Amino acid sequence: MVTLRIHFTAEDLGRTHLASGVRPLLELDIGIRLLQERSHPVRFDAWRRQVAARLQPRPTPLFDFIPALGPSADFLDLSRAEQPDDFLERLSSTPKQRVTADVDQWTAGLRHVPRAARQLRENPSLVVRLAEAVHQAHESCIAPYWPRIEQLASVDRAWRLRQLAEHGVERLLSELNPRYITWASPVLHLTTASKRDGDVHLAGRGLLLIPTVFGAHYPAFDYPDDGQPWITFPVRDSAHATTAPAVVTAGILSEAPASLRALLGRTRATVLWVIAEHAECTTTQLAAHAGISLASASQHAHVLRNAGLTVLTRDGQSVRHTISPAGQALLNSTTG
Repeated sequence: MVTLRIHFTAEDLGRTHLASGVRPLLELDIGIRLLQERSHPVRFDAWRRQVAARLQPRPTPLFDFIPALGPSADFLDLSRAEQPDDFLERLSSTPKQRVTADVDQWTAGLRHVPRAARQLRENPSLVVRLAEAVHQAHESCIAPYWPRIEQLASVDRAWRLRQLAEHGVERLLSELNPRYITWASPVLHLTTASKRDGDVHLAGRGLLLIPTVFGAHYPAFDYPDDGQPWITFPVRDSAHATTAPAVVTAGILSEAPASLRALLGRTRATVLWVIAEHAECTTTQLAAHAGISLASASQHAHVLRNAGLTVLTRDGQSVRHTISPAGQALLNSTTG
């Protein structure tokens, strides 16, 4: 099996740690790659359809610089823990010589040089347009789903921190993504989408572990000259899964139809949509899937129930929400 082998020393294990959370621009980078290929339809196709409708016109230069498979130019680094506005400022102020050098280095390994790369090589000031395209793509592809992405990631982080505290870093490494990441002390074996092969020695720098929702399968990896090496791992929704189930990912990357949002308002439409997608969910689960507070979920569910769009059942000490025939008919009329 072709794998990338990351070698650890005791010092590397001591410096290996979890990132503070999901990184919005890294999710964008992975998401743009997903838009260019059609794998994993259950998990991502609803999101692809919603995003395609928003990305008009399509930011073609951005797709040129972030291919479905393979690296991007170094100046277009979307892996940092920064917000889109910070990235816009950083990329816009990147020296022209750096942009030109990175484009030359990146295109040297390509069979076909994209038109956008040739234009940027001739006019490095066009990097500002590329930065604006990143900002636009983030608003369309990631921002609408961000509260629910963070909610799922926070559940995963709590579980992994407990695992780290109780069992140590080697257990954490062994259960990051068992299908594509395996730990055989002192080496971490990665199976990547690009089938990279070789050996990487961390040399005392340790490894940063970054959670991802969009990178639900193969891990991404980078070994920067001026930062800590990192890999991604998929978030999960329980200790019994190796990644969040496809239906969970599809749920957080979906939203109520526009016609329903216009009728009920965005939050209440989302609550109704979640109840339809997650039959017999508790109020706590409803809040988590909708990305809102428990109090807000309870209030909106109460209004929907009074309108006859949902029904409430009791299961011991908990109450569960289910869509009513009238609520289902309303959904059908707005999605048809």
